[in-house]
Amino acid sequence: MTTTETATPSGNAPAVPDESTRAALDAAIATVRAGEQRWAELGLRDRVDLLGRVHAAVAAQAEQWVAAAVRAKDLDPDSPLAGEEWLSGPYCTLSALSALQHTLTAVAQGRSPIETQRFGTAPGGRVAVPVLPTSRYEYLLLHGFSADVWMKPGLSASDVRANAGLGALTPTSTGGVGLVLGAGNITSIAPLDVLYELVAHNRVVVLKLNPTMDELLPVYTAAFAPLIELGLLAVVTGAGDVGSYLAQHPGFSHVHITGSAVTHDVIVWGPGPEGAARRAAGTPVLGKPITSELGGVSPIIVVPGEWSAADLRFQAQHVATQRLHNGGYNCIAGQVVVLSSEWPQREAFVEELRRALAQAPERAPWYPGSCDRVAAAGAAYGRADRLGQGGGRLLVDARNGVDASAIETTEYFSPVLGIVDVPGTGQAFLDAAVAHANTALVGTLGANLIVAPATLKELGSGFDEALARLEYGCIAVNAWTGLGFLAAGAPWGAFPGHTLADVQSGIGVVHNAFLLEDAERTIVRGPFRPFPRSVLGGELSLSPKPPWFVSARSARRTGQLLTQFAAKPSWAKLPRIFASAFRA
Repeated sequence: MTTTETATPSGNAPAVPDESTRAALDAAIATVRAGEQRWAELGLRDRVDLLGRVHAAVAAQAEQWVAAAVRAKDLDPDSPLAGEEWLSGPYCTLSALSALQHTLTAVAQGRSPIETQRFGTAPGGRVAVPVLPTSRYEYLLLHGFSADVWMKPGLSASDVRANAGLGALTPTSTGGVGLVLGAGNITSIAPLDVLYELVAHNRVVVLKLNPTMDELLPVYTAAFAPLIELGLLAVVTGAGDVGSYLAQHPGFSHVHITGSAVTHDVIVWGPGPEGAARRAAGTPVLGKPITSELGGVSPIIVVPGEWSAADLRFQAQHVATQRLHNGGYNCIAGQVVVLSSEWPQREAFVEELRRALAQAPERAPWYPGSCDRVAAAGAAYGRADRLGQGGGRLLVDARNGVDASAIETTEYFSPVLGIVDVPGTGQAFLDAAVAHANTALVGTLGANLIVAPATLKELGSGFDEALARLEYGCIAVNAWTGLGFLAAGAPWGAFPGHTLADVQSGIGVVHNAFLLEDAERTIVRGPFRPFPRSVLGGELSLSPKPPWFVSARSARRTGQLLTQFAAKPSWAKLPRIFASAFRA
């Protein structure tokens, strides 16, 4: 979930924009509609050059981008937490632009963008496409981390290679004008959605910013000036009345939203009882296709094993990061920890988790409505632990007969974390946890699993078979699904199969810089232990505490250095990055 100020879920339609605002919006749509023909006439090699100019413009705006994000989120610019804004803003945008240039170059040369990848296999005969690492740079910078895209069952390796490219395979067939209703939490979401519309679907775009991102308007305007100057993109601002007017505007052929399922349903069916009636009848008020990324309640499945005290402490910090990154305002934030009721170390882990949540750096509750959502969780769970300064973080222990339905079906989009348990150990626990995540939790965007290497070895093929039954669009093993968001080549979206009437975490994917067709899910893997304990434990990983951890002391500098590297890669830049990362 990210609240998109587009419609009023309470049942009352938002006000209509005034005449001058409507005229300005109509003019923006007309400008972009004229740009559609220019996009159709722009050959693939020219598109590569254009993306290169965008890459240079984003790099030039990186400092201003982060400064604006820090202001919007009321962060101390010198805080290590500012590293989040480097990584989830200009860094991943630059990475995506580079990957898209690679893809378009390959297609322009008559090659598949995944021609050189060595495919693997996954349960059910699925083709597995490696999307991280894809270069020696990535291999070193993210040593020990990997990501593979599991394609839908029934596709052959030759099918996968031949179909990669999507709209780039037919660049002159444009998709009209698309509306992107931007997210309000992560600053790269809207730009990445725009790029995907352009390249994957050949749609020119009007981007409507969420009001929380208005601070970024000058940065976006400068960073994406090469697209704006050609009439391929227009960026507009406004509240719910503007979003509603645009969504219903006949000038758009498609809508993409990153937001909440509630807002999505109001756009598709209309507000109030009339909207509910249309939904029941299957007669949407929105007369055009819509794709979406809508968040949900993400599980963190902790597979029982024999852990050291250092393991318990590190993985508790890992879970705290999954909840508290960006203040807890992430569609992919972990919300429900699933433990084994038979794990001897479960209470020791809960105590470490309580400590990690309490000791994580404080930050202002900057996202609108956060305090109200925390209060609602506190009202539902009066015995929740209130942690951090002022008790603004909640740890809800929904075990031992406590009704877990609220924590499992409400995306709190705030620093609220729950704990539930299921019985069993080994494969029995894993199977029960997967079934619980599939049936009890709302949404299918991302799921996380934490499992010690020895336990993973004991589970053998049963582990991947369990992953195949876990119906989420991104699954992270000893990592956080946020890395799947950062990985340019990984498709990002809900597990396929949702409908307008039961949208869950959304329909369709974005990012997906290799333009894979018919991806089912992304599997991200990382080290259970950080370096040097990883090596001592038999894992081939040189990764220290990852820079996205909220407890990483050098995160701001590491994020800045990584962004500078993404702007202009060079072997000479690596030593400074490693030196900063190892000070985390």
